[in-house]
Amino acid sequence: MSNFSMSTMYSFLSTESWILQLAIILMLTVIADFAQSRILRKINAQLAKTQNYWDDALGEAMRSPVRAVIWLLGVSFGLTVFRSAESETVFGVIDSVRDVGVIIAFAWFMVRFIRKAEESYVVSRETASKEIDRTTADAVAKLLRLSVFIVSTLVVLQTLGFSISGVLAFGGVGGIAVGFAAKDLLANFFGGLMVYLDRPFSVGDWIRSPDREIEGTVEVIGWRLTLIRTFDKRPLYIPNSLFNQIAVENPSRMTNRRIFETIGIRYEDASLMEPVVFEVKKMLLEHPDIDSSKTLIVNFNSFGKSSLDFFVYTFTKTTDWILFHEIKQDVMVKILKIIEMQGAECAYPTSTIHLAKESHAPV
Repeated sequence: MSNFSMSTMYSFLSTESWILQLAIILMLTVIADFAQSRILRKINAQLAKTQNYWDDALGEAMRSPVRAVIWLLGVSFGLTVFRSAESETVFGVIDSVRDVGVIIAFAWFMVRFIRKAEESYVVSRETASKEIDRTTADAVAKLLRLSVFIVSTLVVLQTLGFSISGVLAFGGVGGIAVGFAAKDLLANFFGGLMVYLDRPFSVGDWIRSPDREIEGTVEVIGWRLTLIRTFDKRPLYIPNSLFNQIAVENPSRMTNRRIFETIGIRYEDASLMEPVVFEVKKMLLEHPDIDSSKTLIVNFNSFGKSSLDFFVYTFTKTTDWILFHEIKQDVMVKILKIIEMQGAECAYPTSTIHLAKESHAPV
């Protein structure tokens, strides 16, 4: 009986011990996953207390990739034990899959780190009330993510046994064919690159083109398309190659806004033109929202059909669209009051008909 029990136990351990090994690997994987979760949570809590946003991005970016690597290693080791028990040839790719998985997880971590760092940079600048260059930050982040993708792809190919030099040579030859087939796509890519380098506009700028019906606020500058939100809130998608062919006006970068108006008074008030012009110019020079360091002109300009016209040419200090119109309204109202105070009146279109007197010839 004893010999039978020992032989049975030995047979069980020799043929079924892989089940025990799988259970041990699964338990260790769960313990490692739980431990990393607790450790990273504590580390991130400490990093959140610092003023540096890079370490915050690093801690946040590590969570999911680290968990993925732990479970990837656990599953691969479990499949290795199962392969030794079953001796199936299909399990021969376990090592390659594990290596590729680790590379992908590292690339995933880098992409997450770049994205989190970009978000943390924007938030930190906004919190400190500092100027944010969203366009540059977006361009650098996209270039870094593209670099991570290219490098990780080459490393994966090398891991799978492909020759990197052969891949690069094929890419060079194939790139010519792809270039001809996708010339519009490449034109948009280089158009986006020129926008990033020349920076005629940035995210958040109000732009318009005198050549095309394009006007609105820039929301996204992509590698192929630029998203512009029109003033009626419709999205307008512009291929980047178009910006190499059209003129783009950027009102967001103007230094001042201009008031240019012509006002007419009656011909009967011709003697009052000089004091009216003098008082209007004096009012503009003393106005707190008018930039007197810029061109400021108030002059009698022309003899109209039914009015004597003088024009006002000046600039406001603000470039804000809404505030500008408030200031312009205030200026125009003050001009009306000056005309009234001087005893003159604004002219309106009139017509005068002169009738010839009838002459009676002597009979």
